[in-house]
Amino acid sequence: MSDVKPRKIIRNLEEIFHEGGPRAVEPLCRASIMAVVKNPFAGRYEPDIQWFMEDLKPLGAQMSDRLVDMLGGASKVEGYGKGTLIGATGEIEHGALWHAPGGHAMRVCLNDARAIVPSSKKVTGIGGRLDIPITHINASYVRSHFDSMEVGCNDAPRADELAFVLVMTSGSRVHARSGGLAVEDIKGEDGLR
Repeated sequence: MSDVKPRKIIRNLEEIFHEGGPRAVEPLCRASIMAVVKNPFAGRYEPDIQWFMEDLKPLGAQMSDRLVDMLGGASKVEGYGKGTLIGATGEIEHGALWHAPGGHAMRVCLNDARAIVPSSKKVTGIGGRLDIPITHINASYVRSHFDSMEVGCNDAPRADELAFVLVMTSGSRVHARSGGLAVEDIKGEDGLR
């Protein structure tokens, strides 16, 4: 078993007042948190990797709680996403281990949000960047909440590291007007509509 102790935690908060149109009374807030940890599988092929997901659960819960606090509480969160930057001696499958620990932790701390948490991952060098996709927490088809947030760190991930990321937002894109399912029309039955 692994003892997951981050080398560093990076938090970022954006407040978006406009995208060239009228200034919003309340800004859209996008927050991210990244934990840079040692990759226990770096530099070799390991057939049995699923045990690491269990070790990551406490990290996912801590990161989720910190993100909710950054945005002012669970009632303020409307969008989310997750991702992993994998150091050069890791493989894409190592980043996939974040799906359950990161996604489940966010849904739980957001009062059992229904929508699947979108994700992205890639193998990269130090300073790599990743676009984290974002959707509404209860209905993936809410078009106004389709968004992304770019994340990265100047000295991570090192070749033998993983950088796990969670993102939450306070609402729709600041000038959303492309139609589709509206928040007030969410049925909440299946996480889609």
